[in-house]
Amino acid sequence: MLQQFGFTQYESQVYRALITIDQAMDATSIVKRSEVPRSKVYDVLRRLVKKGIVLESTTEKKRLYTALPLHLTIEKLKADFEWNVQALKETKMKETPVDDRVWTLKDNQSIQVSLKNLVQKAGSSIFISAWADDVNAILPFLEEKHHAGLDVTVHVIGEIETIIPNTSTLIPDTEHSKLERSRILIIDQMEMLFAGVEDAEWQAIHTQSRPLVKFFTEFFYHDVALTEITRKYKDTIMNDNEIRDILLKLRY
Repeated sequence: MLQQFGFTQYESQVYRALITIDQAMDATSIVKRSEVPRSKVYDVLRRLVKKGIVLESTTEKKRLYTALPLHLTIEKLKADFEWNVQALKETKMKETPVDDRVWTLKDNQSIQVSLKNLVQKAGSSIFISAWADDVNAILPFLEEKHHAGLDVTVHVIGEIETIIPNTSTLIPDTEHSKLERSRILIIDQMEMLFAGVEDAEWQAIHTQSRPLVKFFTEFFYHDVALTEITRKYKDTIMNDNEIRDILLKLRY
């Protein structure tokens, strides 16, 4: 029985020797009764005392041992088993090593599929910055994640209708000279995709690299901050030629 609970052969023999006699024994008697070698018995007794199924006492400079009664040992083993099962249930799965490589992706359709897949994969947060048509293409999934309790923050260039409260909208000015189409998606603060147009073709990078995720998260909030500042203080900004010229050159 004890070996089923991880006890060694020698530990089982020593416990059996102690439990089957109604008196305490010293190491010499235990060696004879258990047939455990003398060179091993003290180490075995030390382990059994530590495990709580053997009691020890020193009387007249002589160390004696006795076993925890069998019914108490069984109760202890059951309690240990239940505790271990509960601990196992609460043990988190090992984290998958972070893949900090930067992957490149081309083709607009492939990028859109990857955006949708990442949104569906998100478990705690989603930050997305894109033009209105791109956001609308995955808006049902974003709203579903919002309903599920995730932190969803949207920065959109153009107008959309959504129930997501954390939505920042930039209505492009006709004089925005650097306003280029791009997409930023960051999920769970650990994985991101950035896509932009190069030579009339969509290209993207996808990575879990912590420095890049952090950089694009800050870039995302840079966009949100500029949008909110522009919206709130537009008249003041547009009347200040110096600030207005700088703002209109920024790439959101």
